[in-house]
Amino acid sequence: MLIKTLIFPGVLFLSVYSFILEFVDRKMYAHMQNREGPHWYQPVADFFKLIGKKTIIPADANERIFRAMPFVTLAAVTAAFLYIPVLGGKAVFSFSGDIIIVLYFLTVPPLAKFLAGWYSRDVYATLGAVRILTQMFAYEVPLFISVLAPTLLAGTWSITEMAAFYNEHPLYALINIPAMVIAIISFQCKLERAPFDSPEAETEIVSGVLVEYSGRLLAFFKMAMDSEMVLVISLFSAIFLPFVTGIVWVDFLLYIVKTLAVLLVLTLMRVTMARLEINHIVMFCWKYLAPVALGQVVINLLIRGALQ
Repeated sequence: MLIKTLIFPGVLFLSVYSFILEFVDRKMYAHMQNREGPHWYQPVADFFKLIGKKTIIPADANERIFRAMPFVTLAAVTAAFLYIPVLGGKAVFSFSGDIIIVLYFLTVPPLAKFLAGWYSRDVYATLGAVRILTQMFAYEVPLFISVLAPTLLAGTWSITEMAAFYNEHPLYALINIPAMVIAIISFQCKLERAPFDSPEAETEIVSGVLVEYSGRLLAFFKMAMDSEMVLVISLFSAIFLPFVTGIVWVDFLLYIVKTLAVLLVLTLMRVTMARLEINHIVMFCWKYLAPVALGQVVINLLIRGALQ
């Protein structure tokens, strides 16, 4: 169990795969814009380059919170990843109700980034922090509803058991297509990627909450954000693409294919859409995403009642 937690499919795998997905994302993004893109080693090189740079802390910042937030973010993401099925449809840790734990940990990164920006005492960082919290209130309701809707049909709050249910009843997974669309849009919003990148708008507020971060603190913040992307994509794949064969190495290859396919969709959204204003993001989430997600819940409850 210790090897699974620390090495594979745990902490080490998450760290390595986060660098890989960052490279793939940047490479696809560049090719879609008719650019060459980075070399395969660029994410790792950027990480170690930042590790070697001096860490500068603003004079007016709360030093304890400023230093702690990158590691709080990374710890929350890593803990949540241990409950996601990666190898053969089984997670490192699994129990009835683990999806609630994962959703709880998913709320930690935006709150940590808010505190990081707020206690940086910088104008741009503070504005980015406010945008993060505002955007969080916008996407959390449709995100949580769309992720929890499939659990109602499966009759379990365990991600591993839910994946097993839909693997045995693949046609039921088609019922969750509306929730799948809402979830992938909400996850894009959660990751603060275009068109929902208002909290980190470089042309407006100079990277938002990260504007005062440098050195190893910035390195670990960026690593936490890359790891969060792996977590979100893995969670989406486990819930909405829960197809396994029972053969370990084949299932691992399926996991890689599914996560890369989801990343491709997220990258297409990023490259084809312009940034939305924060008020438009809130209106879009509450006016369109939330009602559709609630409709999915009603449909799943009715179908579950009919099956019983």
